[in-house]
Amino acid sequence: MDVLTAQGLPYDEMQARPGEVRGHYLALQRRLDTLDAGDLAERQRTLERFFLLQGITFTVYGAESSTERIIPTDLLPRIIPAEEWATVEDGLTQRLRALNMFLADIYGPQKILADGIVPRELVLCAPSYRREMQNLYVPHQSYANVCGSDLIRQPDGAFAVLEDNLRVPSGVSYMLANRDASKRTFPGTFRSAGVRTVERYPDLLLATLKSMAADWRSDPQVVVLTPGVYNSAYYEHAYLARLMGVPLVEGRDLVVHDNMVYMRTTTGLRRIDVIYRRVDDDFIDPLTFRRDSSLGVAGLFNAYRAGTVVICNAPGTGVADDKAVYTYVPEIIKYYLGEDAILPNIETYLCREPAQLQHVLANLDKLVVKAVGASGGYGMLIGPHASASERAEFAAALKADPENYIAQPTIQLSTAPCLIDGQIDHRHVDLRPFILSGDKIVVTPGALTRVALRKGSLVVNSSQGGGSKDTWVLSSPHRDQDVQP
Repeated sequence: MDVLTAQGLPYDEMQARPGEVRGHYLALQRRLDTLDAGDLAERQRTLERFFLLQGITFTVYGAESSTERIIPTDLLPRIIPAEEWATVEDGLTQRLRALNMFLADIYGPQKILADGIVPRELVLCAPSYRREMQNLYVPHQSYANVCGSDLIRQPDGAFAVLEDNLRVPSGVSYMLANRDASKRTFPGTFRSAGVRTVERYPDLLLATLKSMAADWRSDPQVVVLTPGVYNSAYYEHAYLARLMGVPLVEGRDLVVHDNMVYMRTTTGLRRIDVIYRRVDDDFIDPLTFRRDSSLGVAGLFNAYRAGTVVICNAPGTGVADDKAVYTYVPEIIKYYLGEDAILPNIETYLCREPAQLQHVLANLDKLVVKAVGASGGYGMLIGPHASASERAEFAAALKADPENYIAQPTIQLSTAPCLIDGQIDHRHVDLRPFILSGDKIVVTPGALTRVALRKGSLVVNSSQGGGSKDTWVLSSPHRDQDVQP
C-alpha cells in the first residue's frame, strides 16, 4: 500500500470519488472515452517525437549512462478551474510582495530582525545571506524577479506552499514545451476548453527584466548568463534567450571596464544593462565570491554596486527561500502587509530547536527531512520509504548539524491520471507556477506540473525519476484572461 494512504486517500485531480469525474475534467474524459490503447500510444509517440526534435533535454549528473536525456512527459494534461487559480494567483502575488520586502529589509535596516519576528542568527548566519548586498540599491525593491514556488494539494483540495525558489528557478521551458506538445496531442479538446495562454511568458519576462533598468536606459540591453553547455538547465537558458531575442552569453563573453559591463561582439564591445543570470551566487564574480570560479565575470559585482548594471535575480535572494526561513513566511506576510497568508505553509519542524529535534529523531519513520540549502530532491530523507540504515545515517547527521535540517510530515501529494505503459494510472503531482516581479508582479496563467512517474514515489524532480505534464488553467469571464507585457 502507498504510504500516503495510511491516513486516507490523497486528493485526486480528476475524480471527486471513484467513477465521479470533476466538472472541469468532463470534456477530457469524453475525449478519452473515444480513444483506445493504440490511439493513446500513438499520441504519446507524437509527443515524444516533438520533444526529441526540439532537443528538449535535461542533464543528470553522476548517471552511469549518457547524462543528456529527453525529459519524461505525460500525455494527459492537468486541469485547474478558474476559481481555484484565482486563489493561487492572489496568494503567490501576496507571498512574493512580502518576500521582496523582507529582502529589502534584511539587506537594509533589518527591522524585522530587531523586532524579533525572525531570529537574527537564522538570517545572518544562513549560507545564502550575502553581506556584500547590504545597503545596495535594487530597482523597485524587486530582488526576486523570477520565482517558482512549489505548491501541493492538501487532503481537502486547498493549495499550500511546499517551498519557494528565488535563486535561479528552472522549469519554465518545460512548461512552454508541454503546452506546444499538448496542442498537438489534444487539439480539439484544447481549443474548446478555454485554456489561458502561457505563450506570452518570454515577452513578460523580457518586459520584467527591462523594467529593472528602465529608470536610466530607455531600451536596456538584456543578456542571459549561462554557466555553459554542461549545465543541467542549459537547454532552458538557450530556449529563453532565443524566445526573448537576446544574446546568450557565458562569463568569458563579458568584460568590465570602468565599472560598466560590456559584451564582446564581432563589431566591438556592446554595453549590457541587465543580466538574467542562471549562475549561482558563488560563481558570478571571482573577485567578490569564489576565487576559483571560471563561470562569472571579474568585476561584475563592483559594476552592480555602482548601479551601472542590474543582476536578476539579485545576489543573496536565496536567504528568503532557505527552508528554515520558509517556516516564518506567514509571519513575514503579516509583518509587512498586515494580512494573513492566503496560501498556507506545510507544518515544518526546525531541527535547530532542541525540542523539535527530539520530536524529529523520535519520528524519522514518519517524516521527510530536508537539508535547508539543498534542492532537486537531493539531501532529503523520506522516512516511510527509507531503510533502517538510511534513517540511522540521517539521525547521525541531524545530531551533528541540526541547524542544517528541517522536517515535515509525509505529505499527501495529490494524484492525477497519467499514461503509464499504455494504461491510464494515477501518479503523484505537484505544481510550480512562475511569478515575475519588476515594476509589477505578474503570475503566469499556467504552471509546470511535475509528476512522480514511479508508482508510489513522492519525488517529482526530473533528476530523481520524475517527469512533467501540461497544466491547463481555465479562463473566467470575471478576470483578465491574459496579462499584457
